[in-house]
Amino acid sequence: MAELCPLAEELSCCICLELFKEPVTTPCGHNFCMSCLDETWAVQGAPYQCPQCRTVYTTRPLLHKNTVLCAVVGQFQQAEQAQASTDDWTPPAGSPAPSPAAQVSCDHCLKEAAVKTCLVCMASFCQEHVKPHLESPAFLDHRLQAPVRDLQRRKCSQHNRLREFFCPEHSECICHICLVEHKACSPKSLSQASADLEGKLRQKVGFMYGQLNGATHALEEVRARKQNAQDAAGQKIELLKQEYKEMKALVDSSEVSATRKIMEEERRVSSKFDSIYQILLKKRNEIQTLKDELERNLAKADEFEFLEKASKLQGICTKPVYIPKVELDYELIKGVWQGTIDLKNELQRAVQKPQDKKPEEAPSSGNSGDYIASPSQKSQHPGKKPQQDKKPKKTSTVTTPTTSPKMPTFGAPGQTAFPDDSVKIILDYNTAHYKVSLSDNYTSASVADTVQHYRPHPHRFTYCSQVLGLHSYRKGIHYWEVELQKGTFCGVGVCYSGMDRQGPESRLGRNPASWCVEWFNNKISAWHNNVEKTLPSTKATRVGVLLNCDHGFLIFFAVSADKVHLMYKFKGMDFSDAVHPAFWMFSAGAKLSICSPK
Repeated sequence: MAELCPLAEELSCCICLELFKEPVTTPCGHNFCMSCLDETWAVQGAPYQCPQCRTVYTTRPLLHKNTVLCAVVGQFQQAEQAQASTDDWTPPAGSPAPSPAAQVSCDHCLKEAAVKTCLVCMASFCQEHVKPHLESPAFLDHRLQAPVRDLQRRKCSQHNRLREFFCPEHSECICHICLVEHKACSPKSLSQASADLEGKLRQKVGFMYGQLNGATHALEEVRARKQNAQDAAGQKIELLKQEYKEMKALVDSSEVSATRKIMEEERRVSSKFDSIYQILLKKRNEIQTLKDELERNLAKADEFEFLEKASKLQGICTKPVYIPKVELDYELIKGVWQGTIDLKNELQRAVQKPQDKKPEEAPSSGNSGDYIASPSQKSQHPGKKPQQDKKPKKTSTVTTPTTSPKMPTFGAPGQTAFPDDSVKIILDYNTAHYKVSLSDNYTSASVADTVQHYRPHPHRFTYCSQVLGLHSYRKGIHYWEVELQKGTFCGVGVCYSGMDRQGPESRLGRNPASWCVEWFNNKISAWHNNVEKTLPSTKATRVGVLLNCDHGFLIFFAVSADKVHLMYKFKGMDFSDAVHPAFWMFSAGAKLSICSPK
């Protein structure tokens, strides 16, 4: 029966989910049962829609019976019935032997069990009392058979005769007198009719057995498709969360930038007002001193002294108080405000825009009745990633570079293209230290001269000027490159998501949860678990990081214009937690930039 399941899908109505009955075809090319479509459109009313593709018709289409499809459905049903009879189905066994409690008693002695029933005497006899029927010539025409219970049921209620025939047309047993009334019928003997009906019922049971198998396969298919849909939806939800996290980080950065511009303008104006205030305060003190001198001179009684002093005071002149025009740069504030409004309106338009694209994981189905599909036709969805086994953290071992390291295929001399496993690193705004400034769409980090006005966050570094990458990795091979643009006090590495964010232990390489290569003035070192390994110096300013989660190693490369050479390799890493790219900066002006994959 499994071979017919795919064809059953195509011959099923997506409304009633059964084989087509008087199939009709809509102008858009989809097939339905005539009764199902009529009832659907009667309830729906104008405008009429195709139940499968939702094509709209202003007027109700004129439907005609699809005779070709109807004939195909008929042939399919015949093939299904024929195959059901040949399936590996074991018919039920015959009726079991009657139990002693169900045995027929002898009508003569009422004690012993009957061994024969006489259909002429309409009585059952035991082994002893059936002897006259077997030995006496008078009973030669009395037909004997196996014991029969409830003999009265075998008599015709109308003629009081034994019912020896069966009428298929009226589905009842009749006597030989009733044959006159059923002369237009095709009566059969009870044994023949019983054999015929038994064969038909066994065939029907076999057919039902095939349908039961089909229903069981359909249930398994539905469960599998449901799980696939849940897995696909779960993966898409995780991707959406990551995208929204990045969007929130961008919005937060925009808010910080806009707020900083207005605050800087406010500080500029306040500084000017402070200067003006000091000048006016000094001016007022001078005027007050001159006024007091004039009043003291007017109070003197000596006319000679008054004249000498008054002539000098008369020559002193004061300028009127003047307040220069100082105000906020309203054009700047207006531009910042308008940029924020434009960003909000753009977000509103993007959110309100109908999302017409279908999800990538959603299975495309031409018939909503696919639930009866064969199990062999499973929809191909990406399965859920197996859960990582929790293992105790191990301190990875470090190895020094050999004289002739085996270089990866992407690192051939003269070749600067990124490998196929390269990833785009975005810095996580919520982990940046208050002295780390992020720019270039969160791909550059530098040590700022002033404290950044970041919002408090449990994942933010509070002791070391560090920042993590937004994405984490548990499986696969990942590669990225970092450009050391300014300063010689910086570090590049990876760390677990659960690494401390506070205290001296939160510095890269100073704990068992992080690994890094660090530039400290002219010295280059590899650090892990507070163990330092001094490395040879290099003039390269670009660092490549290759993270292999599957085989448990981490490699740092020095990348220059004409060659790539191995700097250091950590191995024996079990990656019991999610791993983030990590960056450390120390000196003022130090800057790191993530290189874009080509």
